[in-house]
Amino acid sequence: MSQKQENLIVVIDVGSAFTRVLAGDLNEGALRYRAHAVVESAGMRKGLIAELGPAARAVKAASDQAEKQVRVNIDECLVGVGGPNVMGVNTTAGLNFGTRMREISKDDVTIAVERARGVSLPPDREILHLLTRQFVLDEQPGIHDPVGMVGSRLEVDLHMSTCSGSAQQSIVTCANRAGLEVTDTVFEALAAAEATLTADERELGVCVLDIGAHSTELVVFFEGAVAHTGSIPFGGQHFTNDLAVVLQMPVAQAEQLKLRYGHCVVTAVPQLDEIEIRNPQPTMIRHRTVAEILEPRARELFDMVRRSLRDGGVLGALGAGIVLTGGAAVLPGLLDVTESILHVRARIGQPVQLSRMPPELTHPSFTTLVGMLLYAHRKRVTRTAENNSLRAKLRAIFAASL
Repeated sequence: MSQKQENLIVVIDVGSAFTRVLAGDLNEGALRYRAHAVVESAGMRKGLIAELGPAARAVKAASDQAEKQVRVNIDECLVGVGGPNVMGVNTTAGLNFGTRMREISKDDVTIAVERARGVSLPPDREILHLLTRQFVLDEQPGIHDPVGMVGSRLEVDLHMSTCSGSAQQSIVTCANRAGLEVTDTVFEALAAAEATLTADERELGVCVLDIGAHSTELVVFFEGAVAHTGSIPFGGQHFTNDLAVVLQMPVAQAEQLKLRYGHCVVTAVPQLDEIEIRNPQPTMIRHRTVAEILEPRARELFDMVRRSLRDGGVLGALGAGIVLTGGAAVLPGLLDVTESILHVRARIGQPVQLSRMPPELTHPSFTTLVGMLLYAHRKRVTRTAENNSLRAKLRAIFAASL
């Protein structure tokens, strides 16, 4: 195994059902696929890590598989954070510069943001992301970068995405136990947005729903900025469990029944259709029976989504509609339920195609993983540009002193 490759980027999604690793690198300035691995998760319960040992072993197994493919040492990564503990907070703060107008500096922006983030949070809450919604300069809203502009009062509207500090640390510790250093974390719905949304959708207003096994994470963009984030303790596994309980079958069998015959709209299933199940002997049931179990759950999920959007003040800000992604997003009929309850158009979000990426990674279940890689790449490019700018300024200062 060769030493670490400097331009390698590795991301890890520790999900309730599967632990996924994706590696990419920069090739002539473009992001390129290198490897991926998927193993069954362990030690998870209701979207959170319940046992560190089994969870770390799953991460280790996935990272080892990816390491064999890239043939370089993998020792650091970015990890995704999700689950039912994520919530967003909007806050505002400002600076007065007196009666005389002056030029806004980067320090002024930093101070305004620090004041805005000073809002009191519940105990054990950690800030995942500080996301600027807009700046307001002398009552002029809609400013994205006020540096260099002139005014006497600067305000900032900020969105803070927060999570349970202990849940976030559990993910980091899990990766550490697998021999990996965590360089950054990202909210999974925000990563999914990186891989699915267009600039127009972000401007018009759009909600991304990342439907996982045990939870659904969401993020809303409006006028190009994040306006709301949240999480709902409800995912694809709840549909499976309902089938298992009502039809009195093992969960694994119920999952296969859902994937093969599942539909969330009863009236879309032919009334006379029958399917065979083993319970334990072969038995014929109406196909509509499966839809009659799944449709109420689907409506319950989107009632909860509607409540989250309403509480976040963004229910009427979805001009570009809803984007469903994640493994459970492909359940037939789910788009119809989405549109009937939220009264906006909906589509399935598939991840963008990276150079050399295998076709199976274009499935919605890999959207978050691909988005995490895009997010990590963008952060690295931004950081490199900032470092180069700083070095250029230092060289100019040094040259001027000669």
